[in-house]
Amino acid sequence: MAPRPHWLFGDQLGPHFLDPRHGGPDDRAPVVMIEARSVLRRRRFHRAKAHLVLSAMRHRAAELGDRVTYVRAETYGEGLAEVRRSGPLTVCHPTSRRALEFVRGLEDVEILPAKGFLVSHDDFARWAGKGEAEGTGKGEAEGTGKGGGNLRLEGFYRWVRERHELLMDGDRPVGGRWNLDQENREPPPRGQETLDVRGPWRPSEDEIDDEVRHDLDRWERDGEVAFVGRDGPRLFPATRREARTALRHFVAHRLAGFGPHEDAMLAADPVLSHSLLSAPLNLGLLDPAECVELAEEAYRAGDAPLNSVEGFVRQIAGWREYVWHLYWHFGEEYRHRNALRHTAQLPDWFLDLDADAVTAHCLSTVLAQVRDTGWTHHIPRLMVLGSRALQDGWDPAAVTDWFHRCFVDGYDWVMLPNVVGMSQYADGGRMTTKPYTSGGAYIHRMSDLCAPCAYRPTDRTGERACPYTTGYWAFLHRHRTRLAANHRTARAVKGLDRLKDLRELLETAAERGDTPP
Repeated sequence: MAPRPHWLFGDQLGPHFLDPRHGGPDDRAPVVMIEARSVLRRRRFHRAKAHLVLSAMRHRAAELGDRVTYVRAETYGEGLAEVRRSGPLTVCHPTSRRALEFVRGLEDVEILPAKGFLVSHDDFARWAGKGEAEGTGKGEAEGTGKGGGNLRLEGFYRWVRERHELLMDGDRPVGGRWNLDQENREPPPRGQETLDVRGPWRPSEDEIDDEVRHDLDRWERDGEVAFVGRDGPRLFPATRREARTALRHFVAHRLAGFGPHEDAMLAADPVLSHSLLSAPLNLGLLDPAECVELAEEAYRAGDAPLNSVEGFVRQIAGWREYVWHLYWHFGEEYRHRNALRHTAQLPDWFLDLDADAVTAHCLSTVLAQVRDTGWTHHIPRLMVLGSRALQDGWDPAAVTDWFHRCFVDGYDWVMLPNVVGMSQYADGGRMTTKPYTSGGAYIHRMSDLCAPCAYRPTDRTGERACPYTTGYWAFLHRHRTRLAANHRTARAVKGLDRLKDLRELLETAAERGDTPP
């Protein structure tokens, strides 16, 4: 009996999605891939993201050769009809609810378990059920679940470490501590425009990239699709071989220096020592297990210090897994959470990535990084872009959509918890216990972005008032009642009483409105 054809989505491109030894399809199964133009028509994606995804899909099809039927169609439905399949089909669990609903609506489709993550849905459900059963109901921990249950990131991260024997000495964490965050929050070195570290690995484009760029140019010229951002030379891996090369390069040359400055920002060095592996991980080109295992090997061999390795492992085995599972655990209603009742529309300068319209040096610099590359690391995302949205009261659903469209590593499962929960506090504390926003002092401490700025991080009012400092206090004032009742923010709220210029500060914030800061 011939094996059933297997459908590969565009973020399921690594060999583990076709591995029968780990729940994949028969190794003789023909493969179906569908490039659906409607995905690009529906939303205004970053041009570099569209290029990366199409390049990765077409490269994978070229690798599979005669085994794959690669269909270019308007929709997935039309693509499946064009294949003219008879009989059942298999597919790995998709990464978005919309895709899952579509697949479940098809006849004769077997959905195989999700791949590309360390923890299965069933295992997380058992862990989460235990955490909720043991919850205090006080809602004071990071990651509180339904009914106040305890779904803290820290507890989940330790459980994953123990379960997968990552950085463990017997039943104890290597070095005696689970969390080395305090060693990984250093500001950038004074007087340095860049870190003294070897640069990241970058790919070379080929004829498939040329074809993709030609198609995108034609579709855009014909008015079929519209993009934001720039599509320069491809910066991220589009094949398994490229992804493995990027991983090995990071571990050999950049991992050792990753930890201390992972929260720092430098105008001339947006990458610092970050791995840039989120894009190939989220395309399925890398498996998270191979990433954390190679990093641990570097520590065991004495090639990288524990704080850097633990920080990297925490990002992948901790945060990435946590976000993936909360996306499914919280349910579809989480998408519509708006606890702070923020409804302002995103201004055009932000939607268009118009960095040149912005005076604030930190925001202009970061927005230009997104415009030019479709990427920034987690601190500019949270404390510059996300903080601006939170302080100005932008609609969290629109902010989520913007991050999804404008980042090369952005997918629904990635951005929904990260933005609604972590960045915009729209869930009212279900995922994190406080809003993540700050005045200009934090940005000044953690970057070199304030010195050349027209604004001063200490000024709340006047011509040189920092939009982040003014915005921070205005945000606290707007949500004073809620934040005064939160033990994580109560002290900051009391600081409002010491501001003799509060009225003028609020007028400054109101006058700026949604104009570029």
